[in-house]
Amino acid sequence: MENLYPLKFKKVFKEKIWGGRSFSEKLNMELPTEKLYGESWEVSSHKNGMSVVENGGLEGKTLEELFLDYKGDLVGENIYSKYGEKFPLLIKYLDINDKLSVQVHPSDDYALRVEGEFGKSESWYILEASPDAKLIMGLKNGITPEKFAQKTKNKDFENLFNIISVKKGDFINVTPGLIHASLEGSVVICEVQQNSDMTYRIYDFDRLVDGKLRDLHLDKAMEVIDYENTPQISTNRTRNSVEFDGGSKQEIARDKYFNIDKLLLDGNYKDVDNDSFMIYSILEGEGNLNCGGETYPIKKGDTWYISPKLEVRIEGKLEILKTFL
Repeated sequence: MENLYPLKFKKVFKEKIWGGRSFSEKLNMELPTEKLYGESWEVSSHKNGMSVVENGGLEGKTLEELFLDYKGDLVGENIYSKYGEKFPLLIKYLDINDKLSVQVHPSDDYALRVEGEFGKSESWYILEASPDAKLIMGLKNGITPEKFAQKTKNKDFENLFNIISVKKGDFINVTPGLIHASLEGSVVICEVQQNSDMTYRIYDFDRLVDGKLRDLHLDKAMEVIDYENTPQISTNRTRNSVEFDGGSKQEIARDKYFNIDKLLLDGNYKDVDNDSFMIYSILEGEGNLNCGGETYPIKKGDTWYISPKLEVRIEGKLEILKTFL
């Protein structure tokens, strides 16, 4: 088999009623049409948006095929032992240019029992936010299941939700059971989540698609909402930063489903040898990734997949979101 090397996948763009054109305008992506796009799936082995390698000798291989072929060499032996033949993560960018529907995600226990796939724990790193950007994150104190059921039945959504303002650099861990949505303004997000496409829609602001209201999933949503769940939020000011030669690191997330660091690099940086795969989401800047005697140009909007045991060096002035297990 071909030796593994830093992999870049073709982006899978998703048209969304709430999408925009920020992928092109802010992340240097070449969009396929003039339509509105809300999601770019960057690393995925989900059937609804399978990643395909676009560089090197493995060009044309799907991530699913790579996982079956390379197993622990692709993701790490411990990770392969834990997840079997189902790749554990899904990495996206979101362009939310209009209201994202009020929604909630199930846990693994519920989703595997009812839907036959993983639940959905996800996280949002805010890349860009308009000055008026506001999100729904959780419920107001004192909202009981009975009160929620009665108000939603009557389409009365006043005084139900916890509303927060967000800005560039904020990070939110959106755990299963946490109601969430966008309410005002626009945001561009780097999303790290479980390998799942499971969403229960509670309210869609009465928008029409092809003359019809979009489906809601209130019954299932009511079964998975965590009424005490509050958002876990960090900012550039609240996170600890560790300095090292060539840059600094912020530990953004340490979670049972994913770990995330933010790297601020200026110079030459050697990443640590790792028993896990690493995914680099390039948020700002440009430079080079050096591995195995080869040089790979990297720039804002790119996503790179690094298999375990590969020794990589990064040079340039860059801001990178690094995801690993």
